[in-house]
Amino acid sequence: MTVGVVGAVAAVLLVIVVVKALDRTPVASGPPCQATVSGETFTLELDQAANATTIAAVGKRDGLPDHAVTIALATAMQESGLRNLPYGDRDSLGLFQQRPSQGWGTAAQVSTPTYAAAAFYQKLEAVPGWQTLDVTEAAQKVQRSAAPEAYARWEAQSRVLAQALTGEVPGAFSCRVSLPKASVPSAQLAQAMSAEIGPAADADTPTPAQGWTTATWLVGHADEHHVSTVTFGGRRWTARSGAWAPVAGAPADGPVVIT
Repeated sequence: MTVGVVGAVAAVLLVIVVVKALDRTPVASGPPCQATVSGETFTLELDQAANATTIAAVGKRDGLPDHAVTIALATAMQESGLRNLPYGDRDSLGLFQQRPSQGWGTAAQVSTPTYAAAAFYQKLEAVPGWQTLDVTEAAQKVQRSAAPEAYARWEAQSRVLAQALTGEVPGAFSCRVSLPKASVPSAQLAQAMSAEIGPAADADTPTPAQGWTTATWLVGHADEHHVSTVTFGGRRWTARSGAWAPVAGAPADGPVVIT
């Protein structure tokens, strides 16, 4: 039986949901999420994965190139370890340790990953020539950190993540997620996708980059929103296996599908 994620999902997101019973299965030891590109692997916990996919999705939603996503990810890795921290130096908060007293927004706003990522990208776009700056220099011009060279240590990892999360390398990001039996996607899923992914989530035939950005966002938020499978580009990810695998007969294009 095919049902909507919520009442409006079919009209808003073109995401198809088939609800099936899913037994809770043990999750293997070690970090549950990983991005693997050209033999390099970067691992994350589930909350870090959700934040990383939000940062990537917001960047692509706002029409920015993958270099911007790399810069944003490296910055968040250094500032918070990709965790939405409720504390920081002086009044710094959130993923990017943005300070309300310095005009970044209210405490509630900078503590909201979607807002914090968009605010970072807005500041980045105001930096002259940021498109050709290296990751460390671009990040420092936005953050004005007391440790300006600290972002460099995350450049390689952030590049791997950006490639995996934006579809440069399809199917390169996965998570193992243990979901309860008879798991149903959350009522907040449609709204969250619309807010963070934007119009691409509603594309009938998304570009590969749009589709994979949406697909990896779903994987990164699978634990939060109870997503058990995602299919796109002829491949399917399942929470049970925590991996992408080819699907015989699946189309190479078309919308992202949850089954």
